[in-house]
Amino acid sequence: MLRANRRPAATVQPGPYAVDKLPRAPGRRGLRIATWNINSVRLRLPLIRRLIEAAAPDILCLQETKAEDVHFPTQALAELGFEHQMISGMKGYNGVAILSRRELRSTGTRSWCEKNDSRHVHADIDGGIELHCVYVPAGGDIPDPDANSKFAHKLRFVREQAEWWARQPTRAARRLLVGDLNIAPLENDVWSHKQLLDVVSHTPIEVDLLRRMQEAHGWVDAVRYFAPEPQRLYTWWSYRNRDWQASDRGRRLDHIWVTPALVPNLRAVHIFKGARDWPTPSDHVPVVVDLRL
Repeated sequence: MLRANRRPAATVQPGPYAVDKLPRAPGRRGLRIATWNINSVRLRLPLIRRLIEAAAPDILCLQETKAEDVHFPTQALAELGFEHQMISGMKGYNGVAILSRRELRSTGTRSWCEKNDSRHVHADIDGGIELHCVYVPAGGDIPDPDANSKFAHKLRFVREQAEWWARQPTRAARRLLVGDLNIAPLENDVWSHKQLLDVVSHTPIEVDLLRRMQEAHGWVDAVRYFAPEPQRLYTWWSYRNRDWQASDRGRRLDHIWVTPALVPNLRAVHIFKGARDWPTPSDHVPVVVDLRL
């Protein structure tokens, strides 16, 4: 199984779930970054406004924006304070974005699996940090790459990421990778480890590939750094659950990873569980990291 990078037990902070609002943001000497699979940026623009009011992020990374760049709500988000934007979108599917109150530098996109399908954007941000926003393919329903081309695409995508990150220099690298990685790697990242072993997002082959991707660059799982196992943590609850809170059959699909050089800058993480109960919600909730610069 994928290993969680843990801080000493004596210094682990309380669980990171938040319901109504987050603690105060770090301020000028800090940085708050939120990542969220929004499941249509135009449909859920009111929820983005609500998140901004509740969490006050400096940078907002979105996945599954489902909007071509010409139809992205650039002006509306700029009016909310996010004037600096790096977006990559397509009609009806996928789409990723980095939205920032602060200047973005050296922005760009990366393509994987010989597809230009809007799954990876990056930018340099304050603190000499290189930020990557990634959306891994969901993989369909059948966990067999021979029978399911979507699952084969997912495995290839993560494999290519692992190979690419292994070639990137790691010495003193200050990098941060966020996004919907569509894999719940640890036993307590799902509501039932045994029942989900043959369910896409928690199969051994996916978990092993994600472990390889993490180890390829020495990534530290920021959420599990603050809240190690056996604490159960989820960021996604299916629309199929009529009462998602009562059943609590969730999975931790959304992640924040940092390179070892950034670990001393970590201050807190928050999983904004309350957003799952907002009107017309995404099935994912925002995950937030606070850093000291």
